[in-house]
Amino acid sequence: MATETTTRPLSEQDLRDLGFGAVVSRESQQRLLNRDGSFNVERKGLSFWSSFSAYHAMLTMPWWEFFGIAAVMYFVINALFAAAYVACGPDALSGLLGNDTVGMERHPYLRAFFFSVQTVSTIGYGHIVPVGTAANTIVAIEALVGLFGFAIVTGLLFARFARPTAKVLFSSYALIAPYQNITAFEFRVANPRSNELIEVSAKVLLSRFEDVDGSRTRRYYPLPLERPGVVFLPLTWTVVHPIDEKSPLFGETAESLKAIHAEFLVLLSAFDETFSTTVHTRTSYVTEEVKWGYRFADAFVATRGRRNKVAVDMRQFDRFERATPSLER
Repeated sequence: MATETTTRPLSEQDLRDLGFGAVVSRESQQRLLNRDGSFNVERKGLSFWSSFSAYHAMLTMPWWEFFGIAAVMYFVINALFAAAYVACGPDALSGLLGNDTVGMERHPYLRAFFFSVQTVSTIGYGHIVPVGTAANTIVAIEALVGLFGFAIVTGLLFARFARPTAKVLFSSYALIAPYQNITAFEFRVANPRSNELIEVSAKVLLSRFEDVDGSRTRRYYPLPLERPGVVFLPLTWTVVHPIDEKSPLFGETAESLKAIHAEFLVLLSAFDETFSTTVHTRTSYVTEEVKWGYRFADAFVATRGRRNKVAVDMRQFDRFERATPSLER
């Protein structure tokens, strides 16, 4: 006789865990999101090749690493083919007597290396030519490798330039600042690029540890925003969560938030007009990155002259000043 098993329906708190799961919520004491938006998570137990994606790595690595790897591969390929030409014998490469051969007669490998560079890049000065079936076969293979290699590098370069990304600046610190006779949790965002972001929306969640059934568990609470989105982001936007009686932050202090390992998770979404696609970016603030009793400095300046426009002084973007009265507790 089969026995029926019942599953507990997911609670509202379970649905708020952002995909980190119950184990992380229970055991991890580290911050969930780093300031650059990367997750503070490691994947272990997989082999290198099962988790490695060369295409993804080449798209996401820094530019200096990309060009460094391309240069190393270029050198290695030419070095290998140069060794293959030398292995074909001293008469595999024949050159005209003249300035081209002076200084290289005693260095057959160096001569083969530069011939390989001319072949793989399809330059072909004609001063050195392959002789024999073996050398010409290697030339044919290298020419094919060169075609594929340059096509791949060109495609990766285009993909890196064309990949839509949101370069949004977040203020270095979040503030607990005065707001309409109460206080509010605030941080600034700005678009440093010359492109336009429209339909910008923000989501902010508070992550904190609580005692649940005798165990310390991380809980997640959405923080309602004064304005969850803006249509345009030509200047700066101060994201504000009013701390009223309904706020999860109501009655909290800097010490109490530190004791419960509070972390403010931020997700920003926007439509990029240049790429005609939606882009996302994220960050987080821990208690050490939240300043109490301050407000952001005014970053707006008016230009003078015939072109009377409002501008943002980005030198003031991260600056904040003491609020009056003091909010420190």
